[in-house]
Amino acid sequence: MSSRVLPYPLFDADNHLYETEESLTRHLPERYRGAISYVQVNGRTKIAVRGQISEYIPNPTFEVVARPGAMEDYFRNGNPDGKSRREIFGKPIRSVPAFREPAPRLKLMDELGIDRTLMFPTLASLVEERMRDDPELIHAVVHSLNQWLDEVWSFNYQDRIFTVPVISLPIVEKAIEELDWCVERGARAILVRPAPVPGFRGPRSFAMPEFDPFWERVVEHGVLVTMHSSDSGYSRYTSDWEGGGSEMLPFQTNTFRMIGEWRPVQDAVASWVCHGALFRHPELKIAVIENGSSWVAPLLETLADVYKKAPEGFAGDPVEAVKRSIHVSPFWEEDLGELADLIGDDKVLFGSDYPHPEGLAEPTSYVDALKGMNQERQAKIMGGNLARLLSL
Repeated sequence: MSSRVLPYPLFDADNHLYETEESLTRHLPERYRGAISYVQVNGRTKIAVRGQISEYIPNPTFEVVARPGAMEDYFRNGNPDGKSRREIFGKPIRSVPAFREPAPRLKLMDELGIDRTLMFPTLASLVEERMRDDPELIHAVVHSLNQWLDEVWSFNYQDRIFTVPVISLPIVEKAIEELDWCVERGARAILVRPAPVPGFRGPRSFAMPEFDPFWERVVEHGVLVTMHSSDSGYSRYTSDWEGGGSEMLPFQTNTFRMIGEWRPVQDAVASWVCHGALFRHPELKIAVIENGSSWVAPLLETLADVYKKAPEGFAGDPVEAVKRSIHVSPFWEEDLGELADLIGDDKVLFGSDYPHPEGLAEPTSYVDALKGMNQERQAKIMGGNLARLLSL
């Protein structure tokens, strides 16, 4: 636990809960009950979606998990010894109540020095991709999960834990209905996958005009749109180069996939301007979470070049539109000062990814990456910016 006390409040943009087995199914309508099940494979519990076992999350019960911050040394120093992911994760721990319930989580937040946080589900990241050919099922499962989140965590727990519901967009009317339902129950932020939207006629961008009624409602509600790292389906494209199955496996090193690891979020942000949504809805507030920031400068450079060559293809300057609406939560090991200079202090958000192994064991240590900044700039990044985005 961290004993560090900082001179400003911390509002963490990236905390996670671990779902229980019934999170996706407790409220699922009877006709969809067989879509998700838990099965035993060689003594281990696995999740099966429509009869297909997924390894995307190897332990979907989360009874045993990697310890928080297990990969800090890996991100700080690399992997000179060529250890496997299992070796890097180290000895697992059993989930504690603070990973499962809001009341004990508040106590843990006090010990960690976190005043407020966005709380993201973990299991939700595999749902949409594995049901992409059945939009109605996607909406049913997403609503079932959101009902469970509201019931167990609530979307606003004591004005300190702001659990983020999932919104999927295949059927626009259902997406608006889901958005209204969540906001009525206190949601201040929503989670939209950084990926093409599956649909009855195939996938398409969430930034196409057909989704304008949804984004208009988002602006009307004033909620923050988050795009958190998820299974965006890009493993299907890398498999075209390598053959074999398309599912990303967590314990297998795949250098080719690592090369394009941030391509999904880069494409998602590019889509916001190339397909016009940020020009048609300039009031949108968007936060890119747990996708790092290494993609930002190359994307802005490319957008500037394309705009110079084809300005008629945009409704305005795409670089300025991104800088106006997009907020980024960078990884602690990146150059945060360089990012802040590029997009502005007001657009950078602290996120610890606690308690995931890729995150920080002591979230307050994130401030070490800001040591070259004055206290005013630090205060914005460590909480002030997110409080403003959520109108708190």
